[in-house]
Amino acid sequence: MTTRQPNTALERLFRESGWTMRQLAQAVNRVGTEHGTPLRYQQPSVHQWLSGHLPKESVRPLVLEAFARKLLRPVTYTEAGFPAPPGESNRRPATVEGLIDLGSQDMDPSRRSVLGAGLFSVALTVPGWQDVVGRMEAIKKNPRLRIGQPEVQAVKAMTERLSDLDDDFGGRYARPMAAAFLVNTVTPYLKADTSSETQKSMLSAAAFLCYLTGWMAVDEGAHGRAQQYYVKALELAGAGGDHTTYCHVLRGMSVQAANLGHGVPAARLATAAAEAAPESTPRMRAFMAGQQAHAHALAGEKANALTSLREAERAVNQAESQLGTFGGFSSATLAYSTAEVRHALGDVKGSVESLHDHFRLRDSSDMQRSKLIFSSLLAERQLEIGHLEAACATWGAVLDEYPAIHSGRIDGQIGAIPSLLSPYQGNSLARRTSERAIALGGK
Repeated sequence: MTTRQPNTALERLFRESGWTMRQLAQAVNRVGTEHGTPLRYQQPSVHQWLSGHLPKESVRPLVLEAFARKLLRPVTYTEAGFPAPPGESNRRPATVEGLIDLGSQDMDPSRRSVLGAGLFSVALTVPGWQDVVGRMEAIKKNPRLRIGQPEVQAVKAMTERLSDLDDDFGGRYARPMAAAFLVNTVTPYLKADTSSETQKSMLSAAAFLCYLTGWMAVDEGAHGRAQQYYVKALELAGAGGDHTTYCHVLRGMSVQAANLGHGVPAARLATAAAEAAPESTPRMRAFMAGQQAHAHALAGEKANALTSLREAERAVNQAESQLGTFGGFSSATLAYSTAEVRHALGDVKGSVESLHDHFRLRDSSDMQRSKLIFSSLLAERQLEIGHLEAACATWGAVLDEYPAIHSGRIDGQIGAIPSLLSPYQGNSLARRTSERAIALGGK
């Protein structure tokens, strides 16, 4: 009879983390919930893992991610004493080849419940600008397809249309179309015979479309898949020499991390985006500093958060007389950023006030999805400070417009209403709001 050997590698990680067995189990459960596979591990399971029993194959990456989040660095299978997953390859797919694989998997809506639940990684390796600028693997050109600037403009125009659909109806509607356009139209253009200038323009256009598709994946809650799109967007932007889009993507990655509550990686990504930004226009500074403020606040860095927020305020004031915006950043966006900073720093009442400022300053052309997301946040925070009737009224307005939106994030917010209102079921307004949310939740 063989005696099972303790997993000394996992034991080293466990000691480095400073966790108790119960805390490790809870951390793995949290990652599982975010992944879409809720778990209920407790202390005895962790004891078994440390004693040499392997977690289920599907759970091992969740354990690695839990440690990565605690230790703020990548954690490998080997480091945890786990066998490498079957079929694992160290070969990184080429940029265009990887984009085709990624988009092809994403085109069929019926498969996205399986594909979309990818694991968000706080220790994701993000390529730096110098790692990607001007670099592109040799692409076998298609001499039968020649493109010029009209094709570049067509891709940009289609990206705008897809963005409008995403804003108005949510990522669940728009992402299959975006993925299909990437695979069927854009990747052949990347292989077409063309001038060096046009190829760079096409790489830049493809980078922004790839970023947009990742943004749609975030809206659906497919966070691991979104990160894959974002990394491809960084590679394409670098290959096309598009420094601005590269920084835009980094900021988007920070927004994703912040929305998931990961303050430290959010701050790291926001700072990287701001430091690498090639422009110093007021709009660009506001766009970057507003996200830095939110991320620093989530990371518990109050002084840095307030400094960044003041920088965003100065930049918006300097830009108010100029036409256009960068990344849609405006006085209304600044008010939302202020609300997030205040909430992260514990000022819930101030956050409610800033959200009211946001809605007062919003333009009628602003996206419908963000309106519902921010309104839901307002209702949650109104309830948090004890304003039950105001919260129900805000939720009522959200529920009026909810059926037309197909957004995973809003679905989650609507799904949370009954539990948030469960202590108030003796109140008829709270009871009606809860019942209405339950009825609409299965749309």
